[in-house]
Amino acid sequence: MHHEPLCREIDLRGQICPSTLLTALREINANKAELRGGEIRLSILTDNRSSTTHISESVSAMGYRVEVQKEQEHYRISIDRTP
Repeated sequence: MHHEPLCREIDLRGQICPSTLLTALREINANKAELRGGEIRLSILTDNRSSTTHISESVSAMGYRVEVQKEQEHYRISIDRTP
């Protein structure tokens, strides 16, 4: 039976790179088994536009699927395993 992965939200609004990138990478590494197993999806909130580029490039290079969405006052970076 296929189930929707749990979403773990990390709020990095108000922070700038490299702090946002380092925090995102730390969360990805701490949850690596669950991410790779498809059990969870990370959702990172940031209001720093350059963070969306830095985080998505780094995370993509690690083999994860990344999606960036613009919301009202911030961006949502969704990270999960590649299908």
